Amino acid sequence: MKKYTTQDAHNRIKKLLYSLTGITLADNKDIMISNRIDKLKRDSKYQGDIMDLLDLVENGSYVTEFINSFTTNKTHFFREDFHFLDLKDRVLPEIVKNGGKIKMYCSASSTGEEPYSMAMTILEAKEELGKYIDASIIATDIDTNVLQYAANGIYRFSKSSKEFPTWIKPQKYFKRRVQKNLAGEEILIKVKDELKKMITFKVMNLNDDSYPYQNNQFDVIFCRNVLIYFSAEDQNKILKKLFKHLKIGGTLYLGHSENPQDLINYVSRVGQNIFVKQKEIN
Repeated sequence: MKKYTTQDAHNRIKKLLYSLTGITLADNKDIMISNRIDKLKRDSKYQGDIMDLLDLVENGSYVTEFINSFTTNKTHFFREDFHFLDLKDRVLPEIVKNGGKIKMYCSASSTGEEPYSMAMTILEAKEELGKYIDASIIATDIDTNVLQYAANGIYRFSKSSKEFPTWIKPQKYFKRRVQKNLAGEEILIKVKDELKKMITFKVMNLNDDSYPYQNNQFDVIFCRNVLIYFSAEDQNKILKKLFKHLKIGGTLYLGHSENPQDLINYVSRVGQNIFVKQKEIN
């Protein structure tokens, strides 16, 4: 058997992950990669050498398991909650004035907390405004495991949790149950059907050459805390592709460490990493 170093395996994983997803793993991620190798072996039930397993992935086997093992899914409800306040207080009142129909896209659904937060915000605005809002949300991710978790809509909940802002009452949107286990009791909350029916979860790779949506399809696009996993060049490409599907006057929400790059001359900034599309890219 040909000898290889741990670094050889890590370098090969980085190349393979980039070719499949466009995700770039930095040089300081070696400990994380080692942990994810163990996860990949568990998920694929593969007992052999990691290099042999990577051969199989390159030839089309265990591709889903490979992608799911090396994607990161850190999220929580109402992360960067000022974006949801902007949606409730600025975007949705305008939508109501213009007919009350809104189409939204969540480009990195992860385990579902972000699109469900979008849906809760819509229902809060509907109640505050006393007007009908016809809302639909498409939520995508490349990781099939987290999408299934999101579709199930069951989450652990802590009474000390600071996830929900003061203007959201979780009991309005979740069913609560207490489950006993070896550690004692834990509280589980399940998303109510009223939220679920607003959201369609789909598998999609942001690094694909094109997206299966119409030009100017969405009033709002959330693309937050996912671009950081791509190179600067690929970030720019992804933003330009997303931008085609955003309506003139539509809102783009980016994560706290992300910027609109080449879109800067085509948008106006209306808040913290909140951008409104002013014109199409030539």
